[in-house]
Amino acid sequence: MEFTTGGRLEVRITPSDVGKRVSVRSLTAAGERRGRFTDTIGILTSWTGGLLGITRRDGEQVEIEEASMVAGKVVPHTPARRRGLPAADVRELVTVAARGWPPVESGQLGGWTLRAAGGFTARANSVLPLDEPGLPLDEALARVTAWYGQRDLPARMQVAVEENALLAARLRERGWTAERHGLIQVGALAPLADREPDGRVVLERTPDEKWLSLYNRADGERLAEAAVKVLTGGPSVWFATVRDEAGSPMAIGRCVVDGRWAGFAAIEVAPERRRQGLAQAVTGELARAALAEGASAAYLQVERDNTPARALYEKLGFADHHAYFYLRAPQD
Repeated sequence: MEFTTGGRLEVRITPSDVGKRVSVRSLTAAGERRGRFTDTIGILTSWTGGLLGITRRDGEQVEIEEASMVAGKVVPHTPARRRGLPAADVRELVTVAARGWPPVESGQLGGWTLRAAGGFTARANSVLPLDEPGLPLDEALARVTAWYGQRDLPARMQVAVEENALLAARLRERGWTAERHGLIQVGALAPLADREPDGRVVLERTPDEKWLSLYNRADGERLAEAAVKVLTGGPSVWFATVRDEAGSPMAIGRCVVDGRWAGFAAIEVAPERRRQGLAQAVTGELARAALAEGASAAYLQVERDNTPARALYEKLGFADHHAYFYLRAPQD
């Protein structure tokens, strides 16, 4: 990481750079002439009272005393890429993922999309802020809160960690609290299907009752109805099921095809059937169907703390693209 000009460390950022992605080198304690350096990269969200606020890629909020800073510069805002993985910016992926998990009803507030689905998943019951709302922030938030209140739902905002860092900081200042941290991961599609066809996997266009019985989020009559509407929405949706001899589901999965992208979700395996390769069988057949429709890249969304799922997806060739989370409005 190069901070120097002519061999000297330089601070080349100012409070006017708030909102930009920066790299800052600081001493472990302000005022110390000797000590260990710490490098911090992220979005500069504030610079007030001699204190810098930076949001890192993983969502961690870092505060740095201005007096401890020995170097700093603005750095390019580009997503992490790895050889062999599909290239995409955050906006493209967020937009595709939203189409692949559509709400039951939606509203528009400038560049914000308000989504509701009876409380079924935070994704389908939150605001997606792709652009400015076209109103002063407080007025926009009042309309958001009222819209969700009319539907007996809490107001939530889905924010990408770095891309929406300034918005997130402003919401936190107003008492909105963070919850449900997640990751969007990407992978090449063809390797998922690079296996012998598995005749045990049945592909259908709609989920039946047995498929839904293994899906662990469709609980309750109201949510079940909303769940089916969300699950079956999207450009081209496939549902995969592996059944035992009695017809009970052992594994399920969902894939939505949208142009070059195939979005995977609801990969579930019955507890007593795990570690038998059923998840790979399901994703393999779904990938084969997506390839036949012209897709070439894959994505999925996973909770940051879901270690078993992340281990499975890493085995399947997925890697982190960017982090996101939800901010929830304060309750009256």
